[in-house]
Amino acid sequence: MIGVHSPGIRHRRHPLRAGGADVAAVLRSACEMVSELAEGLTPQAADRVARRARKLLNADGVVLCDLSGPLGTAGKVHEDVRELAEWALAGGRPVRGGSAVAAPLLTGAEPMGALVVAGDEVVAEQVEALADWLGEALERAVLGLAREELALAELRRLRAQISPHFLYNALSAITSLVRSDPERARDLLVQFSELARYAFSGRGQFTTVAEEFRAIEVYLQLERARFGSRLSTSVRVAPEVLPVTLPFLTLQPLVENAIRHGIEPRPGGGTVTVAGAAVGPDCTITVEDDGAGMDPELAEAVLSGRGERSGIGLANVDQRLRTLYGPEYGLVVETAPGAGTRVAFRVPLSSPGMATR
Repeated sequence: MIGVHSPGIRHRRHPLRAGGADVAAVLRSACEMVSELAEGLTPQAADRVARRARKLLNADGVVLCDLSGPLGTAGKVHEDVRELAEWALAGGRPVRGGSAVAAPLLTGAEPMGALVVAGDEVVAEQVEALADWLGEALERAVLGLAREELALAELRRLRAQISPHFLYNALSAITSLVRSDPERARDLLVQFSELARYAFSGRGQFTTVAEEFRAIEVYLQLERARFGSRLSTSVRVAPEVLPVTLPFLTLQPLVENAIRHGIEPRPGGGTVTVAGAAVGPDCTITVEDDGAGMDPELAEAVLSGRGERSGIGLANVDQRLRTLYGPEYGLVVETAPGAGTRVAFRVPLSSPGMATR
């Protein structure tokens, strides 16, 4: 067993104050380490961070550990790294063993791992300050990953919600034409297959405006077959927003809601208009119907998931948008009884890091 003791730190020093090093270079190195941890404490990230930390602190060796043991190493640490890390994690503060200092990586009050730095000139306060910085980076990474998992879970739940309505309505429309217009029924079946493939594909949580609008045009063909002359539609999208990234399967629930709750209850039917355009730094998409409308208080309840119509997916879409982009990017609903409904949302024209696959 190695001898371990606390360095007795009374206050924390920022690593930028260490040793008269060039502040810009130190800051750049620290920021690079933070960016390496964007996906969490993986072995690859731990190796890269260890190399940068060794250079930053001018150490003989650096080891990054998670709760199970060492993950990434740069240089040499002669002491028992695992034991030293365990002491730091158990005490929640830096400890020294021989020529090495270990400091816990904390996310909030929870330990995620430890930073072990070895060298004759190693300063415990610098190790602790860097460990604090890395712990904050890991905390942001954990929150980001949790946010992404929530969005994916919401997407899975949305698919489960819309599938019964979508399947039943589309197949009913096709079945009604099998005898009277078999050629059209075959065409619609092809369209149905295309839309089903899109809706239930294994793609990620993002797509493009072009793909969403293409799917909506197919969906509206199926709905026009079902409603006949009772349903008119208009789809307009500006060419400049076609490549814009947006959450997968965002539009279909809004269009389905407009038809099911706006047009279907009216004996004379009505019109659904879907539009997309660039407005300032955002792409704004609207789905509007001239149907039954609803009480604004009911619309608020629907968006909060409390209304009886919430199963159609509006609350789900609203929550996904807010989770991904921030609270100001949720759905905006304008409606009144007998005055139709307009639902709008925005997504940034440029969303770095969001892949469509």
